[in-house]
Amino acid sequence: MREGWHGWDDYAPFYDWENARTLGRRDVAFWRRFALKAGGRVLELGCGTGRVTVPLAKAGVDIVGVDRSAAMLKRIPHHKSRSQPIPNPQSPIPVLQGDIRALPFRTGAFAAVIAPYGILQSLIRPRDLTATLASVARVIEPGGTFGIDIVPDVPKWREYTNAVRFRGRMRGAQVTLVESVRHDRARRLTIFEQRYVERRGGARREHRFDLTFRTLTVLEMTRRLARAGFAVETALGDYRGRPWDARADVWILLAKRV
Repeated sequence: MREGWHGWDDYAPFYDWENARTLGRRDVAFWRRFALKAGGRVLELGCGTGRVTVPLAKAGVDIVGVDRSAAMLKRIPHHKSRSQPIPNPQSPIPVLQGDIRALPFRTGAFAAVIAPYGILQSLIRPRDLTATLASVARVIEPGGTFGIDIVPDVPKWREYTNAVRFRGRMRGAQVTLVESVRHDRARRLTIFEQRYVERRGGARREHRFDLTFRTLTVLEMTRRLARAGFAVETALGDYRGRPWDARADVWILLAKRV
């Protein structure tokens, strides 16, 4: 069985290019406001290329990033992947290559933890989510807040094969994303089969990989959080702070460590 983190090293060169055409930085202002109110150090799960981490650090947030993918972390300017937190020369961000199921930080090290843009949906087995929530509960201080962003429509994504999703320029090359989507409904998984076609001059190169996601309802996630020692205090339906509803484009849960 493929793991949820498979494919992300291959995705790294294209992650920022694709996200500029989808989410962009639409969520950054929300996480900036959240983090500045934390009153202490903030941990970002799945910091990747620094899409959220870097703007928050530049805003004065005392933030630490952790990600399993060394290839993603290398996209942060001048970063070299290591097993211990290191300062980034371009922005004072300690980043660490690590597993969010077993966070390598001391107990109560953070005032808040954030999980932006569906990172917890890459935990495709129930036991992986259980381990991650327990790990977050350990490293966050009592009364600290855990912010979770869920992409709600992944299970409803229509299935298709070899659809051209995006075209554009990237680092001097013409890039086309050809995507197929399928569902494994028995395991509640959605699999995105990605094919990036890169043309540079007369040369053509293809990059193929899969990304797999699992989505829980807000009620299910609330129950899982409660079992880990969190109480959901706020449920939002967008990055401007509007109340949650089942049809919202995004589901945001803010849970207090009790």
